[in-house]
Amino acid sequence: MDVTRRDFIKISTASVAAMGLGISLDPVKTYAQPLKIKEAKMSTTICPYCAVGCGIIVHARKGKVVNTEGDPDHPINQGALCSKGAALYQLANNKQRITKPMYRAPGSTKWEVKSWDWVLDEIAKRIKKTRDTNFEEKNAKGQVVNRTTAIASVGSAALDNEECWLYQKFLRGLGLVYIEHQARI
Repeated sequence: MDVTRRDFIKISTASVAAMGLGISLDPVKTYAQPLKIKEAKMSTTICPYCAVGCGIIVHARKGKVVNTEGDPDHPINQGALCSKGAALYQLANNKQRITKPMYRAPGSTKWEVKSWDWVLDEIAKRIKKTRDTNFEEKNAKGQVVNRTTAIASVGSAALDNEECWLYQKFLRGLGLVYIEHQARI
């Protein structure tokens, strides 16, 4: 082994410093931590962020998410996740997350908590009013079109194919023409 004088001084200084600081070079016993997913129920889901549709495994214990990770069996991401998908655990476990419906009246500067029943009824009323006001049975040529162009929809990448089909049927039933999906944008 070729050790120069400079290397010898570096090694000697580091050794003396380690002994002087009380750093022990003896082997240390290590203990494994208990798995955070022990006794947790596993389920799969789709990442809600972008249009890629990566698969995620969610572990929950007593109704609380304890771990999220990429699904290695999912054909899209094969276990890999972007930074947003990897941080999905923080979405479920965030004290600042809004968990109740919030409503801000037109012209108001403050948000108020509303019940789910009130919010869903209000959404239904507004959709019906807009559809009825702007429904077009025939176009300018006299052709039957049964449509409304006053409402548009952008679907979510978090929906699977069956949910997208059902959502599409619902929107077509309302007469919507402008239907888009996040995966195409």
